[in-house]
Amino acid sequence: MRQPSLFASDTSALLSGPEGEVRYYANVLTPEDAGRWFADLHEHTVWQAERRAMYDREVDVPRLRAHFLRNDHLSPTLLEAFGLVTHYLNVPFNSVGLNLYRDGHDSVAPHNDKLSFLEADQPIAVLSLGATRRMLIRRKKAPYRRLSIDLEAGSLLVMSWTSQWHYDHGVPKERGVVGPRISLAFRVSKGASTGESSSSA
Repeated sequence: MRQPSLFASDTSALLSGPEGEVRYYANVLTPEDAGRWFADLHEHTVWQAERRAMYDREVDVPRLRAHFLRNDHLSPTLLEAFGLVTHYLNVPFNSVGLNLYRDGHDSVAPHNDKLSFLEADQPIAVLSLGATRRMLIRRKKAPYRRLSIDLEAGSLLVMSWTSQWHYDHGVPKERGVVGPRISLAFRVSKGASTGESSSSA
């Protein structure tokens, strides 16, 4: 496995300032490792289909999900993933939420992570595997600002805790043929005992 560096040249700051920071690290994993991790998680994760109340009816959540704590009995791939992201950012992540976007019809609406479940000032890190999907990041209040970033296989997107107060993020539906994608959203959750998982990209 490639040993990552916080000072790698393939790092870009999407947001930086008093309203928080969002950074994108490309090629944290080699293509070979990214493909191996995707295949293993896609095949062996027990994916959950969920339903959610929306307005006056209940609808399917447009993606499959799974959630694990750091002290669960984890697969070798998830142990590697925890080790990589923890080493990369020097953050004591203790939970990970997995999302499987099966095709371009699957998505996640603009949202911010539920900060009441997270340790203050600790970041959220999203590792992407599989097909590239576009994330939209938008400022909640005027003056409005909107950014987009293509989340490629083997990349890591890191959002500061503060950024969740001021910005929403989401992965919209896409037209055409889009392959499956898995995201792993690492967090430092309070208590890390309930399995509560915020939506993420």
